[in-house]
Parts: sequence; structure tokens; C-alpha cells
Amino acid sequence: MKSSKTIIWSGIAVVALPVILYVLFNKSLITAAKEEEKERLNLGKQLYSDNCASCHGVTLQGTRQGPPFIHKIYEPSHHGDRSFYLAVEKGVRAHHWPFGDMPAIPDLEHDDVSAVIEYIRHEQRKKGIK
Repeated sequence: MKSSKTIIWSGIAVVALPVILYVLFNKSLITAAKEEEKERLNLGKQLYSDNCASCHGVTLQGTRQGPPFIHKIYEPSHHGDRSFYLAVEKGVRAHHWPFGDMPAIPDLEHDDVSAVIEYIRHEQRKKGIK
């Protein structure tokens, strides 16, 4: 006959093992997701640097040729992500700033633009633009 301590410890093991496995599995999923997000942000930063920084500034603060993305006008509630896709795809007529029209950037694929937007939004959040 098993002692009551053995039964209690067996019960704890039956309950604890799935919880421990869940926590360990979840932690590795979270770590993988964070690593993927970091890689995506690095890609977005590189694509931004290659295609956008000459006008919008290396630090997204704008230049004499283009407006800053670290600005309330470009917060998601005013210029949603769709406006970025359209700007890259079709170009933009000057409307908020006196920089002139922005030409389309035909070499950027949709997924590339997505990565750039993720990078811009990440940097905006760091500066309090939500």
C-alpha cells in the first residue's frame, strides 16, 4: 500500500509536469518571437537607411528634402500604415510640408515596406508617439 506522502507527491508531479513544460515551451516561443522581431526591425532599419534616410533623415528627424517621421503628424491615428504603402507605391503630393512631392519607390516590395513601417513605428513608440 502506498503511503499518503507518495500519493500526494505523485499528484503534485502529475499536475506540475505539464505546467513546467508549458512554461518552458512558452518561454522558448517568446524568446524566438523576440529574436524574429529583432531581425525584422534590423531589416526595416537597413531598408529605411537604403531607401528613405536621404530625405527623411537617418534618425527619422527629417532633412531639407523631407519631413520627419518622429512627428505627431505621422502618428498611426493620423497617417496609418496604409498611407506609407501608398506613398511608396504611388508617391505623394506635398500636403503637410513644403518639401515638394515624394516620388514612388518602385524597387521596394510590399514585405520590404512592411519591415520599414515596423521600424518607423518602433522608433516612434520609443519617442512617445503612439
